[in-house]
Amino acid sequence: MKKSVLTRYRVMAYVTGVLLVLLTLGVIAKYLFKMDGAAGFTSVVGIAHGWLYVVYLVCAFDLGSKAKMPVGRQLWVLLAGTIPTAAFFVERRVSRELEGKVTDPAPAVAEA
Repeated sequence: MKKSVLTRYRVMAYVTGVLLVLLTLGVIAKYLFKMDGAAGFTSVVGIAHGWLYVVYLVCAFDLGSKAKMPVGRQLWVLLAGTIPTAAFFVERRVSRELEGKVTDPAPAVAEA
């Protein structure tokens, strides 16, 4: 498995995780504290999270299929983008487990 597959997944896991935490805080501010401006913030962050979650799903599925993960484990990785802060923990665990399977591209050897 190429390192770029894992890198794409890691980036999207962090982006999705951060947006979901921001969305959660926005919803709390909107409904619990009834803050002005929270509705606009929540809708913008919600739309961004929704679209980027689809990209996360594609990257996570690509990673799972190339790493030959069992179906249950792959479902957990896919759902991690819907639970606030879960994406961070799942990403770290998956990255540690797959670091041994990652291959760097062979460096080009210059001929004299």
